[in-house]
Parts: sequence; C-alpha cells; structure tokens
Amino acid sequence: MTLSLHGIGVDGGIGTAVGRIAMLARGSIQAEPRMLHHGNVEQEVARFLAAVKSAADQLRQIRSQIPPDTPPDVAEFIDAHLLMLEDRALIQGPVDLIREEGCSAEWALQLKRNQMVKLFDQMEDPYLRTRRDDLDHVVGRVMAQLTSKDRQEETDEVRGRIVVAEELTPADTIVLHNQGAAGLVTEYGSPMSHTAILARSLGLPAVVGAHGATTLLQPGELLVVDATHGAVLAGCDTGTLDFFRRRIELERAHRHSLLELKHTPAVTRDGIEITLMANIELPEDVRAALNAGAQGVGLYRTEFLYMNRDTLPDEEEHYRAYMEVVRGMGGQPVTIRTLDLGADKQCEQQPELSSCINPALGLRAIRLCLKETAIFRTQIRAILRAAAAGPVRLMLPMLTNIHEARNARALVDDEIRNLKQDGVPIDAEIPVGAMIETPAAALTAGDFAELFDFLSIGTNDLIQYTLAVDRADDSVAYLYDPLHPAVLQLIHHTVRTCREKGTAVSICGEMAGDPRHLPLVLGMGLKQLSMHPASLLEARQQIRRLHWRNLREETRKLLEQPSPDLVEQQVRQLGNTEAPH
Repeated sequence: MTLSLHGIGVDGGIGTAVGRIAMLARGSIQAEPRMLHHGNVEQEVARFLAAVKSAADQLRQIRSQIPPDTPPDVAEFIDAHLLMLEDRALIQGPVDLIREEGCSAEWALQLKRNQMVKLFDQMEDPYLRTRRDDLDHVVGRVMAQLTSKDRQEETDEVRGRIVVAEELTPADTIVLHNQGAAGLVTEYGSPMSHTAILARSLGLPAVVGAHGATTLLQPGELLVVDATHGAVLAGCDTGTLDFFRRRIELERAHRHSLLELKHTPAVTRDGIEITLMANIELPEDVRAALNAGAQGVGLYRTEFLYMNRDTLPDEEEHYRAYMEVVRGMGGQPVTIRTLDLGADKQCEQQPELSSCINPALGLRAIRLCLKETAIFRTQIRAILRAAAAGPVRLMLPMLTNIHEARNARALVDDEIRNLKQDGVPIDAEIPVGAMIETPAAALTAGDFAELFDFLSIGTNDLIQYTLAVDRADDSVAYLYDPLHPAVLQLIHHTVRTCREKGTAVSICGEMAGDPRHLPLVLGMGLKQLSMHPASLLEARQQIRRLHWRNLREETRKLLEQPSPDLVEQQVRQLGNTEAPH
C-alpha cells in the first residue's frame, strides 16, 4: 500500500526524484564521560583545537560552494557558525575543562555546550533562545571531527538517495548535494527557509514541512519525491515508479532545452514583448543574471552591505558595490532598492530592531531610513554617483503613506542638489520609484503613481501583510496564498491605477517567477517582470507560448469570480484556450 505524505514542494527545475531513503538523525548531542591519563592532557587540548580548525575549514569550503544566485542570508547563516567557532566562550571553555578536570575533549565540549544551553533557555528574547540550535549545529560539527567518522562511507550512504531529516542547515544541504543526494525531505521548513532556498538554487528536488517523515518512513525504503506537488510517496508499485522515472528524464531534457532560449526575445504569440529582469542580492549575482539572459536588474537588494559587521558601510563602500553591478550589466538598467532592514534582516548597529516585539511591523525599511537620515543619505549619495556611469533607478521600500513618500523623495532631491553643488558627477534625472508592499500602499497607489517615476509590486510582503501570515513560519505557511482574492484585487488595482496615471509598473516578488502564476501576472496587464535568475529561462519559454490579449480577457472574468474556491482552478486553466488566428 502506498504511503503519501504532503508538505511544501521546492522545485528548482528538476521537480522529481526516486531513490532509497538515507535517514539523517540529528538527535541530541551526547558524549560519554571519559577521563584522561595525566600525561595526555596537552595532547587532548591539541586534538580538540585541531577538530575546531577542521570544522571551520570545512565550513569555509562549504561556503565557497554556494551557488552565486543564492540569497545572501544563506551565506550569513554559515558565517554565523564560523563566528561561533572563533568565540572564546565556546572554544576556551572546553580547553580549560580538559586542563583542570583531565576529561576528554568530547566530554569537555559536551559540558560546555550544556552550560551554554542553560543560558540560552533563560533568555527572554525568543530570537536569542532559538540560537541554541546554532550552538548545537556548531558543536555537532566539532563532535563529528573528534569522532572521525569515515567521510567516504558517509558519501556512499548518501549518493543517489533521498535524505530524510527533521531539518537541515545550509551547510548540510550543500554537503549532501555534493555527495550526490537525489532529493531531500524534511519534517520542518517553509518555502522561504534556508533549506528551501538552497535546494531551489542547487536544482535539488525537495519537500519541506512533511510532518511525520522521520517516524513514518524507514531507512532503505524506496521513495518518490514529487516537489512539483509537494508530495512524498513510499510503497509505490512498479507502474508508479516507472511513471516518475520517465518524468525525471523529461524534466532533465526540458532543463537542457531552456539554455537555447537565453538570447530569444520574450514575446507572446500575439506579438507583445515582455521585459524580463533579475532580482539580485550581491554584485556576484550579475553573472547568474546575464547567463539567464536578464534584460537588466529589476531589484538589487542592498542589505548585504550592512550584515554581519561591526561598523556601518561608508559612501565609498556603497559606491564600489553599485559600480560593480552597473559595469557588470553592461549598459542594461539596474534598479537599486534602498536599505530594507528590521524584519527578517537585522543589523548589528541597530540593536533596537531586534528588541522590537514584532519587527515586521516595527522600525524597518523606509521608517528606519527616515529616522536615521545620515545612514539613508550615505546610501542615496552613492546611488546617485553610480547612476552617472549607467542607467540606474533608485527604489524605496515599504512605503505606507504619502507623507513618508514625500519626505523620502525630499531627501533624494536634497542630495541631488548637494552633489551638484560639489561638482560630483551624478544623474540628476535619475528615475525614483517605490515598492508597493502593503495593502495601504496598494489602495492609495494613485498618490504614489503621481509622486514617483515608477512603481514595483513586491508580492512577497504584500501577501504577508494582506493575509497576516509570516511566510517563514512553518505552522502558518499553508495560509500564505498568492491567489487569495484580496491579494489579486490589490495587485489588479495597482496595475490599473498606474495605467490610468501613465506611470510604469512592474512586479518583483516570487509570484512573477512562478510558472503557475505567470499567466495571471501577465493577464493583469504587467509587462515588466523581475525574478530570481533561476526562473528567467522557464518564464521566457512560457511567455512565448501565451497569447497576451486572451489572457487579459480570461483574467478579467476570473477577477469577477464571486467564489474564491474556483479562483485556483481557473488560474490553472489560464492560457490554455486556443488563440484566435
């Protein structure tokens, strides 16, 4: 009998995997008490420090293997673990215990870990309490070095198999991919979790949030991962296995064929040209964008400049980063979004952000910039200077009212005047735009359309704020619905308003690059889309098969649908009707 588990599918181009289960048990970290002979103490200290160094070297090697189009918070996760391996509290403690108590390195590390866990558990801040998981990941990595498990044996156990675990770190995910894992299944996770983000970038089929996977599935059991539909199937008959194996072959052939579309225009069957741009996080992401045929950068997130550091970036550091992107794109437009810290991204120089009860609703993005204007002005000046070297657009995030918009725009205009007076080369006519990411901004889009040169719809936050759902929270991820009628009405209202005002509008959230939603996005009238570089080729192929005017009419009828239950069904049918000859 077939056992079926359901979770959240992560499809990075290859959405299916078939293989036997390799169960990855993370369990609690335990070491047996063991005392040393007196003369072996310094030898044991050296063994412990060597294990720490090996663990750090391993993490640095893993970090170097992160795909260039992966969001920076994945690398930041590994950087945080590297910092813990340099932390005197974690490293010197076991050394002192070995010398003072004469215990083994494993037992000393275990005792220090237990002591630190108690401190974490006593902390009131929920974010800091969860850092004990990071501690366990780091301690577990050092323990693995101390126990010296045979790496070749571990690789052989994983190659060609489906790895099933409660959860995986970014480092785990990269290592398992390099060891030849065919797919991943985790009990916990969300579409925006580190595991999901990396699996998508690596093209590794995965299902996250498959509750019960580690208890209901057995090691060595033959498993099917259907990431396209978020399903995990065990106990399949021969016919079912043959079906999924054939699908894997078709997916691989399809992925190879997409490479031929890199320089092909994204033009619909009725001759409407769609502009496809890339969302990037780092200057290094330019290569991935160009390799996928991006026609520019529609969203350059700049938060990486502020993360994991003790000092704020100065104007020159901003300028160098922006110039690297502008030059790299070779004359294609680059849209630079100003600082958006304070929700899922924290800054060491702004401790009040992490102490906020609900940072997603607190001092974040443009609110922070209008409060800390010196930080904001530094970034604005660098963007204006970079704009002298190529087509750059400046975009403001998380606006909710016209007063914020006017104040932010005034600061930009003020810095334009200052730089011109100083004789600094800039683009004084730089297009300035705003992101529509909240219901408040969408409903008053007319005011923003009159003030700004362009608007860009950020669907990730717009969906989150409209539905009051934390998209990274596994317990409510099922409520995160891009097709909720309220979300669709807000997007449609924004697009229609911009068209009436004559203001350019684009979309830059995950919805733009999702093949399931792309026909709907086009049907609502959007012609400029920005997405993850990995989605660009698939989107280009899909666009060339669609009839834009047909989509417009079908979408108009869909938006008038009084029954929300039928919306998803109708979205699946979009673009399937025969175009007129």
